[in-house]
Amino acid sequence: MIDLKKHLPYTFSKLTNITIYGMRNNLIEPFTNIRALIIDMDGVLWHGDLPAPGLKDFFQTLREQHISFILATNNASLTQQQYVTKLSRMGISVTLNEILTSSMATALYLTEHTDPATTRVFVIGEDGARQPLLDRGFTLTDLYEVNNDSDSSIGADVVVCGKDATLSWDKLATATLNLRAGAKFIGTNADTTLPTERGLILGNGAILAALQTATGVTPIIIGKPEPIIYQQALAQLGTDPSETVAIGDRLETDILGAIRTGIRSLLVLSGVSTKDDLKTTDYQPTWVMTDIRAVTQALKK
Repeated sequence: MIDLKKHLPYTFSKLTNITIYGMRNNLIEPFTNIRALIIDMDGVLWHGDLPAPGLKDFFQTLREQHISFILATNNASLTQQQYVTKLSRMGISVTLNEILTSSMATALYLTEHTDPATTRVFVIGEDGARQPLLDRGFTLTDLYEVNNDSDSSIGADVVVCGKDATLSWDKLATATLNLRAGAKFIGTNADTTLPTERGLILGNGAILAALQTATGVTPIIIGKPEPIIYQQALAQLGTDPSETVAIGDRLETDILGAIRTGIRSLLVLSGVSTKDDLKTTDYQPTWVMTDIRAVTQALKK
């Protein structure tokens, strides 16, 4: 394993006092040829309801330099409109088409693999997980609607699990019963933790682990690090992968997902992953920067 402190150069050290690293295969990767960004939100743009320092300058720079972007998050709790509203409260204007959540990616994935008109789905999740499925015509089932010997048409064909601040024993029990009855298991994402203004809290991966332990069923994961959501973002952007960069705060999801998709990646150290974590992984981001203020300065330069 490479000792990053010895080998990673400070490529912009004269430009700013914020450390910026860049390396691939022991060589500095120029911070150039960037037409589009796929940007994570939690831990990158904010912590809970606290905006990241430099947020307005970051988005102003993207607009001024005509850099297209998709805000692609594993967090399935909010709808597109709710994310637009959240950013508006922080003084940032984005369109619905610039938001892509793992729940939207999940709904599209299910549409491509099942018939929404005849598919029943039980959802552990909030509005952000439920609304994309309703928009595509799926039928959502309720608590304790499970197939039985007398009626095999009331249960769910699919269980979708996303972050749920209203998680209850009844929801977990209903999901367990449906999975044991043969429903397919879909996880919007597998993040075990979530960065907030209070610190790291449990993420959707913890809920998935409970259900997998209770049922023995392994979920299909739609969000990062699987390439599905990145591939959908690339299609939406219409840019070449060689000109697109993924920005995230978590090595095992944002960065690994970018690597699996074949695009360059930028880790910001404002969220979950740290410089010490870089020493213990067998894959590396293309660049590492302190936060979005460093990204902004690099883009301006």
